[in-house]
Amino acid sequence: MSLRSSQSTAEKITEDPVTYKTAQSSVTCIYQAHITGFWRNVRVLWSKNLMNHSLTVVVTSVQGDMSYCCKIDLKPWHFWNKKGYKSLEVEGNNVDVYWDFRSAKFNNNGPEPSSDFYVALVSEEEVVLLIGDHKKKAFKRTRSRPALVDAALFYKKENVFGKKSFSTRAKFHDRKKEHEIVVESSSSCSSAKDPEMWISVDGVVVVQVKNLQWKFRGNQTVLVDKEPVQVFWDVYDWLFSTPGTGHGLFIFKPDCEMESGESETSNGSYGTKTSSDSSSPEFCLFLYAWKLE
Repeated sequence: MSLRSSQSTAEKITEDPVTYKTAQSSVTCIYQAHITGFWRNVRVLWSKNLMNHSLTVVVTSVQGDMSYCCKIDLKPWHFWNKKGYKSLEVEGNNVDVYWDFRSAKFNNNGPEPSSDFYVALVSEEEVVLLIGDHKKKAFKRTRSRPALVDAALFYKKENVFGKKSFSTRAKFHDRKKEHEIVVESSSSCSSAKDPEMWISVDGVVVVQVKNLQWKFRGNQTVLVDKEPVQVFWDVYDWLFSTPGTGHGLFIFKPDCEMESGESETSNGSYGTKTSSDSSSPEFCLFLYAWKLE
């Protein structure tokens, strides 16, 4: 899968084309959840700008031609929305959305909570999707049992703004441990004599690109907990466009077919190697990094 085809896939699957005017701080996650007897896509969109902060949950029909939407405003003055629930009718079946953000914490003032919250989707007395760390509180409040099959996150797209540092979090192969990903660059790529870029995972640099003006597009396979993850980047707009009019694109996807045992390196759980394998992953992360001057 090429970088360009990956980007078009990202915009198609979310129906959320990225432009500077619309790409406020946002996180889009797409899960597969077993709802009313069928596997369905559930799109969860966290969005925040100077005026609005919201959560939107969209459940698709079995054929994928219809969507059922629930929007929750999280503005600071909307105190009554920090805990509540709404009901959707999905093809004749009730799906309830419960949430509690009263003590939620947000990293770097981002749109998505990092801890002390929950969002739960309930169908036929089962919690078919549960987001957040207050799981016991969610089960107690919904009076529902866990689903027989857990929902799976297979796609994440994030729009972030910054001057030279951009961060996000993602789960890869084990789907349990969350990793911190940070992209850093020279303070101003367009004016730096020899611009550079670094990508780190859990504080360890796994990709370093020197002479970025010649290597503004590329890919590399890195090791995260001894498992291969492919990294693609395209930062052309950082270097050759007017500041604020374009974004850097970074794609992270587990390389499921590469044997991790062949990739041992001297720095423990992290390292790099090259590979021509481009198999489709079970999970993919798209990071849109908007550089502000």
